[in-house]
Amino acid sequence: MKPLLLLLAAFATGPFLGTRAASVFDWPQHDWSRPRPPIIDPGTPSTDEKPGKPPSDAIILFDGTHLDAWRSMDGSAPKWVIKDGVLECVRGSGYIRTLEAFGDCQLHVEWSAPTPPEGSSQGRGNSGVFLMGLYEVQVLDSHDNMTYADGQAAAAYGQHPPLVNASRPPGKWQSYDIIFTRPRFNAHGELASPARLTVLHNGVLVQNNVELVGPTGWLERAPYRRHSDKLPLSLQDHGNPVRYRNLWIRELGSDAKFKENIYDDATLNKLVGRYRVGDLSIVITRPADLLQAAISYPGKTMSFPMYAESKNKFNLRTFDGTITFETSADGTGQGLVFHIGGEERKARRE
Repeated sequence: MKPLLLLLAAFATGPFLGTRAASVFDWPQHDWSRPRPPIIDPGTPSTDEKPGKPPSDAIILFDGTHLDAWRSMDGSAPKWVIKDGVLECVRGSGYIRTLEAFGDCQLHVEWSAPTPPEGSSQGRGNSGVFLMGLYEVQVLDSHDNMTYADGQAAAAYGQHPPLVNASRPPGKWQSYDIIFTRPRFNAHGELASPARLTVLHNGVLVQNNVELVGPTGWLERAPYRRHSDKLPLSLQDHGNPVRYRNLWIRELGSDAKFKENIYDDATLNKLVGRYRVGDLSIVITRPADLLQAAISYPGKTMSFPMYAESKNKFNLRTFDGTITFETSADGTGQGLVFHIGGEERKARRE
């Protein structure tokens, strides 16, 4: 059997090729040979006048200059506007989402409610930060503004009120530092562990590793349903001109291994098809919102969900392999290169 097929066979009969999570017992205490953490520049804090500098290992989502990292929910260009280096929600323009998808993360958001304040309760300075597009940390002008407890600023919306109200007056810049652990699902699609959330509002701990009972929502507590390990972050248009600046994110743990982007249906559909090289067949399908690869050789077929590192390069979930598509000018797949364990095969579309 050729080396690449040996690797596939090993996966079919043996354990996952990736590495397990490190244990505290893997190393003797104070072992000098234990790998040290990477060194980063921690950045600088923000002031009212000027946003701070993000950590050197952060992914910059908005730095005041462009919206390249963002899309409207339908994949079109965002209709929110940039004014003097600040991103402002435009009433009726809809939510915006990141092009890149994220799971476990540390997220930094700075926002400012409109001044002078208008409206009351949920009608005043309302927006929201949605982790994975499903789990909302409420944005609201909660300075001298009465509303329900699980809907005020820094609430896990509809589930957990903040421990304290740490809101600053409208017009002042406020910060959220969010630590998010995504939910885990088992092989049967059942919930293995729920999402968890920690939030510091203006430097004050207001959500302390709370457990989410499911996606957040208005007047409903929806159950968990299996979803991708990574999904885009979104910001809410609730009709108020809430402003944002200095948005950055750090992926955590195993979720930091691969970059994942979300593309529209038309882009992905052009890659669907059957590709072949010798006795190795790779069938690309779209059973849901992502691509899937069914890799076959004599006597064995294995299927792997795929996630996009770019429009042409996809990583295989749960497996250390990648597929890079060769496309025509209009993005239609003509061939692909399957990479695994230092080996590769070039396949043509049938």
